[in-house]
Amino acid sequence: MTIELEKYYNKFCEEKRLTRRHGQVEFITSMRYIHKYLEGKEGARILDVGAGTGRYSVALAEEGYDVTAIELVKYNLGILKSKGSNVKAYQGTALNLSRFPENTFDMVLVFGPMYHLYTMEDKIKALSEAKRVVKRDGIILVAYCMNEYSILTYGFKENHIEESIQNGKVNEKFHVVSKAEDLYDYVRIEDINAVRKGAGLERIQLISADGPANYMRSILNAMTPETFELFIQYHLSTCERPELLGAGAHTLDILRKTDE
Repeated sequence: MTIELEKYYNKFCEEKRLTRRHGQVEFITSMRYIHKYLEGKEGARILDVGAGTGRYSVALAEEGYDVTAIELVKYNLGILKSKGSNVKAYQGTALNLSRFPENTFDMVLVFGPMYHLYTMEDKIKALSEAKRVVKRDGIILVAYCMNEYSILTYGFKENHIEESIQNGKVNEKFHVVSKAEDLYDYVRIEDINAVRKGAGLERIQLISADGPANYMRSILNAMTPETFELFIQYHLSTCERPELLGAGAHTLDILRKTDE
């Protein structure tokens, strides 16, 4: 899987994704909740697991936080390091954070790994590693790619649904069945709940990180800056609404490590 991810990210520009308008929605929303749970923790220690090219790591380091980044893909890691920030960046995997002692960080971000882990066992292992290295009462934010977005866009909008059912990529309940060669895994809320419970973490909030943004990319791009700002305001006012969870492309699970 590592080789396939290397090939993919050598071509796919994660840096541009988060700066385009649909990506800005996700970034602005995620940063809002990061800041919410860092309030009163000046100079907090943050671990960004699956940091990509450092969109979050560098921004948080520039705000004065003590940021460490772990990234699997060498190409992404190279871009991150080239930015000349104070981020301490290492190559590594979410499944093994053994370079860090337990109870080290105030916050752990797991924004990329769950996209590319295909078994419940590996997802729980990654979250358990984040739990081990975060301090007691520390915060973990975990991002997931959502099933319905894949079904509605790739399946129906791009007209792959029949072939996907026939080749076993979508089951009888319209749940995507991903394998390592597919690169991305897609989940529903019940899957997210199972990962959280498996790792033994307390949920604080579950939010829709980008709401309808990915469904309306061309519309967002055509908006005036004033209208786009109104859209951001709308999204931030609705991203916690339970009826919208799971419908967007990305969901963010915000968790706390409590005394066991």
